[in-house]
Amino acid sequence: MGENQKNDISLVKQALILTVIFLTIEAIGGYLSGSLSLISDAFHMLSDVSALLLTFGALRLGQTLPSKERTFGYHRVETTTAFANACILVLIGLWILWEAFQRISAPPPIQVSLMLPVAFIGLIVNLYIALRLHGSHDLSVKSAYLHILADTLSSAAVILAGIWIMVTGEMWVDPVLSLLLSVFIIGSALPVIRESGAILLQFAPRDIDFSALIADIESIPGVGGVHNVHVWSLCSHTNVLDAHIFTCVENMADQEVIKQEIKQRLEKYRVYHSTLEFECNECKDCSVVQPFKDPHNSTKGRNGKGH
Repeated sequence: MGENQKNDISLVKQALILTVIFLTIEAIGGYLSGSLSLISDAFHMLSDVSALLLTFGALRLGQTLPSKERTFGYHRVETTTAFANACILVLIGLWILWEAFQRISAPPPIQVSLMLPVAFIGLIVNLYIALRLHGSHDLSVKSAYLHILADTLSSAAVILAGIWIMVTGEMWVDPVLSLLLSVFIIGSALPVIRESGAILLQFAPRDIDFSALIADIESIPGVGGVHNVHVWSLCSHTNVLDAHIFTCVENMADQEVIKQEIKQRLEKYRVYHSTLEFECNECKDCSVVQPFKDPHNSTKGRNGKGH
């Protein structure tokens, strides 16, 4: 287990304990004060507990060594967790949005003397947790960080709403701020859904210049061409590549030199696992990217003949 991963696990565990403690305080405070923004924040913190639990589990499972049954181990748990967390966040945001619209026309009375202290404590707790989680490169930790960040802004908004109500006596500001918070919550979750969804669907990583990667490999002395390339992400910090390498070098020792050079160059694209198939006779109809062939339903060319 790497030092960064140990640190992530320790931080997530600490964040989980603090979140559970304050969730209890905020849920009681929101119920007694009648504040929708405080109740919304309490529900969102419930999703934070779920997010942090899943993240903690993902980090622990991610360290499990591969086996014959699970040749890649549990690396995908991180991405699946991030996707699930973000979907939960969207659902919470939609619920808050609905409740806010319901209350705008007839906002209930709010006990500001209870609402403000609870929101202030929540702001301090969330700020501390967010600062501790910020900067991690692990996708599941990023997802949990977004949950906490949304709660931090929510606590700040609740404080502003409480001050406004205390000064003006206008209760409508509470559901209006809750409405704005729900938009932020949904907006913060969508990029995580897009990123984790792309990994689960095995799309090429967005931060990789595919053409540059191919050109990098083809510039190696002895490489005549590259085709049938598939590149995808195993998790947020590891990319995987499959490729056929055309070379006229027949000596196995020389091929090994080429292979090691390719693997070294792939590291700058965060490709740490690659399967390279060397060929001395390049297929004339091979393209850089090819679909997988189904032997029971082979793809045919324009002339009607199979490839």
